[in-house]
Amino acid sequence: MNLKETMMKQASLFIATFFICFLSYAQKQGAFNGLDMNMGNLSKLSDAKTRSISPENFTGAKGKGGMADPAKQAGQRNVANSASQARDLGLGWKVNPYITINGGETFTIAEMEGPGAVQHIWMTPTGNWSYSIIRFYWDDETEPSIEAPVGAFFGMAWNDFATLNSLAVTVNPGSAFNCYWKMPFRKKCRITVENINSEPMNLYYQVDYALTEVDEEEAYFHAQYRRSNPNSTSLHTILDGVKGKGHYVGTYMAIGVNNNGWWGEGEIKFFMDGDKDFATIVGTGTEDYFCGSYNFENKKTHQYQEYSTPYAGLHQVIRPDGVYNAQQRFGMYRWHIMDPIRFDDDLKVTIQDLGWRSEGRYLPQKSDIITVAYWYQREPHARFPKLPTKNELEVN
Repeated sequence: MNLKETMMKQASLFIATFFICFLSYAQKQGAFNGLDMNMGNLSKLSDAKTRSISPENFTGAKGKGGMADPAKQAGQRNVANSASQARDLGLGWKVNPYITINGGETFTIAEMEGPGAVQHIWMTPTGNWSYSIIRFYWDDETEPSIEAPVGAFFGMAWNDFATLNSLAVTVNPGSAFNCYWKMPFRKKCRITVENINSEPMNLYYQVDYALTEVDEEEAYFHAQYRRSNPNSTSLHTILDGVKGKGHYVGTYMAIGVNNNGWWGEGEIKFFMDGDKDFATIVGTGTEDYFCGSYNFENKKTHQYQEYSTPYAGLHQVIRPDGVYNAQQRFGMYRWHIMDPIRFDDDLKVTIQDLGWRSEGRYLPQKSDIITVAYWYQREPHARFPKLPTKNELEVN
């Protein structure tokens, strides 16, 4: 074989090898992992395995749901809670639809082996929503990546029901809490609920997830609760101490106003990647950040106007009744789904607590402000500040 033939053979071998590698890569890239669902890909088939955890199937194992036996398990702890109601029907008939978490107890409501992703959570907790603390641990974490009272996490910090209708979170009649945040994990996901109250609480819940491949670029979901009550500095910190690469995807804020007049002149600021005295992103006012304007006022009724949209809303306005409810309170959200705020090294988020005083001057307020920050980042994450005590979480 001469040199020309050798070179042609090597070229043909290279082309063939390249084509095989490209085809393999294309096939791999074309495989749909069953996540990032939308109307455009709803028809696509996937090898992802759908699973669900509830009190009727604590492990989410295939073919293991609804197995509690009212005849054999009546009276056992957290098993067959509806044994009496199902006694005439027997096995398979709504025997254990909820759990009871005693005061001071922590219950692991879901634990699953990855890789996969949580796609939807539904729950309806009884009792005081500020006293039930939900926590998520990714992979082998010992410190939670999500920690908040269930009420605040689902946009109900005031322990007072209001409908919320958005893409990421919905709260529906009957105190039905739902979230659709995508929460990928690689090794493990563990979700706990702690009841810090002295009284027991009941929890109906369902965690829907997919067991599937998780892309290397997928980050982990985080959420952190903070409260300033009262806000002594007129500056509330929504998030601080975040280290690593990630992106901020949402803010829930509840504010109880302690003065007359309009309360939302404060600007939100995002300090990122080494910002010190001055932030890279600065808003123009509280209602502006939550995608409203001009005091959230309905110009016809001259009242606050609630609204709830896919990405932002003022979904809750609590108006005093003149007897026992003595303070206006508000709940609002802003999801950065289409406009995530990306950072490479660090992130801090603050919001000013400003209203109006005489002579057209800003009033540094002393409001009661509750926030939950939502973001994605690579692990490990910085340890969260210590959660406030029961008395500090209480809504008065």
